Amino acid sequence: MLHQDYVNEAAGLLGRLIAVPSVSRDERLAADTLQAFMERAGLAPRREANNLWVTDPDFRPGRPTVLLNAHIDTVRPAASWQRDPFSPTVDGDRLYGLGSNDCGGGLVALLQVFRAVTARPHRVNLVYLASAEEEVSGADGFSRVLPLLPPVDMAIVGEPTAMQPAVAERGLMVVDGVARGRSGHAARGEGVNAIYEALDDLLWLRDYRFERVSELLGPTRMSVTVVQAGTQHNVVPDECRFVIDVRTNELYTNEEVFRFLAGHTRSELKARSFRLGSSAIAPDHPLVRRCVALGLRPFGSPTLSDQALMPFPSVKIGPGDSARSHAADEYICLSELAEAISLYQKILEGL
Repeated sequence: MLHQDYVNEAAGLLGRLIAVPSVSRDERLAADTLQAFMERAGLAPRREANNLWVTDPDFRPGRPTVLLNAHIDTVRPAASWQRDPFSPTVDGDRLYGLGSNDCGGGLVALLQVFRAVTARPHRVNLVYLASAEEEVSGADGFSRVLPLLPPVDMAIVGEPTAMQPAVAERGLMVVDGVARGRSGHAARGEGVNAIYEALDDLLWLRDYRFERVSELLGPTRMSVTVVQAGTQHNVVPDECRFVIDVRTNELYTNEEVFRFLAGHTRSELKARSFRLGSSAIAPDHPLVRRCVALGLRPFGSPTLSDQALMPFPSVKIGPGDSARSHAADEYICLSELAEAISLYQKILEGL
């Protein structure tokens, strides 16, 4: 097949995927659509829940193994869409539809690259994985299928980065806090107001600045994003609950930050999970060196992906723009698909 044939097929497949709603944890029909395409293309995909993967037909244990990964799930469409999010529409160079940018473009481009590279002599093993539940970091997504894959040495993650290599990305930790007081009648001045008990902690969380600043990601940041207290105007609240959104850089682990927060607040804190840590790849890693040799510019990404769950080095690079993700009237450019398929092949050929 010629390069343009791969591009045309990628655009057609992406249109079919857009037409099948695939909100996180409800990706079955999209997985069916992708599986049928792969089988028609002569591949033999394996499936676990709504995750699909295929291994290099010329897999050789002595060679490095590169994982090509992107996700099939989407967020729910925003209310401000002016188009039908499930009706793929081409307008000039743009293909509109939910999931076209995040991250359908990377999903179909990497699949075509897997097909193109494995169809001729190559120097690395490839594994292509279309994973589910990325948008919710679900247990039935990447984590479920990882133990079933062959050993992986490095990965390319097809999230939208304008085809520039993200060599670090922020982690995420969500912390639930609760301050306790004692209820009483507001008119009598009785009780202990849990809101006031929480105030010192909330102010400290607002004002604290973490010391270690990353050259790629900047400082670790935290924000109180939810506060809930009280039942009615004349009852002193006995409980104030709040949520802290923590975005770590690669210089802190989630566990370390949690211990620090717990040691500097009076409220009871509980982390929902520590599993989504920040990730980074060494600047002298072959993947990074190859990207630089092609004139690409490494950067640090503020957004989270399945990289957080990968126990091996990875680079996040894909067609599209992160600013379009989760936004109304999302689109990918057909020229971006063409560029991605070509550039991915150049990266792999140089490893």
